Amino acid sequence: MNILDEVNRVFDIEINELTKIRNGLDESIVKAIQMVYECQGKVAVCGMGKPGHIARKIAASMSSMGIPSFMLHPAEAQHGDLGSLDKKDIVIMISNSGETKEVCRLLPNLKFMGIPIISITSNVDSTLSHLSDCVVLTNKITEAGNLGLAPTSSTTVELVIGDAISVVVSKMKNFKESDFALYHPAGTLGKKLLTTVKELMHSSEEVPFVECGELLVDAMSIMSESGMGAALIVDENRCLKGIITDGDLKRLFNVKRDIDSLKVDDVMSVNPIFIQQDDLAINALKKMEQRKNQIHCLAVIDHDNRAKGLIRNHDVIGAGIFL
Repeated sequence: MNILDEVNRVFDIEINELTKIRNGLDESIVKAIQMVYECQGKVAVCGMGKPGHIARKIAASMSSMGIPSFMLHPAEAQHGDLGSLDKKDIVIMISNSGETKEVCRLLPNLKFMGIPIISITSNVDSTLSHLSDCVVLTNKITEAGNLGLAPTSSTTVELVIGDAISVVVSKMKNFKESDFALYHPAGTLGKKLLTTVKELMHSSEEVPFVECGELLVDAMSIMSESGMGAALIVDENRCLKGIITDGDLKRLFNVKRDIDSLKVDDVMSVNPIFIQQDDLAINALKKMEQRKNQIHCLAVIDHDNRAKGLIRNHDVIGAGIFL
């Protein structure tokens, strides 16, 4: 057996089955999508065995895209979990044969409770099809297993149909990137869209603040002690007037040796690039790196132009936030 040829065979069968299903889609999936979109409660996704794993993934995808959803295990549902449903909910039942006993046993109870049922099945003449309010029919599917028995192509089709419902409903609900981040606070996107400068910045307790008119040598001493690589130059009201970085000092030493009489005003970068403390940390990183000459830190101010601290590029990157 050529292993790569066998892998390609599995891919080809599953791709062909997906293509066949896509080309046969009709108004039933439109109805299913409309039902999910109009649902005022939760979407319970139910399946047994391999389709149960697919049901869990579909429910997780829906939840992450702003569609309240959960996986309803059909066996557990027969022992009390049906109590998690009410009339505002709908149920998506997944069964390739449409005769899975654990699934079909729930149907009379769901009908009695008045809960709409969407089914994903290959059997139009099944118990599940007959008792469903909407049937997304896949027709006969060729499984990719060498015996043609293990759920492979069928579960792939069920998953893609679930993904299609989730994605389209999410789009209809105008689900935004910021909404996605809200449900994924620990993910990279969540960090990008939720982490503020204030959460990562170094405050006045760590950053050297030097008033205009002070001697440069005194500022250098404070900068050396802080290890921040920069000092913020402020007026008597702590409004930001300039910044001095280690880079500024290195350039100064290359051209001038006598610095004892210099004041911070003579060396500082006037009107430095800054960012508001309530702005997103990702925007701070963009300001530092998306420019011809990159800089390693930014002054942080409040809405009254008062200096609040400093944020460095590796503070943002260290928090797992990248451009």
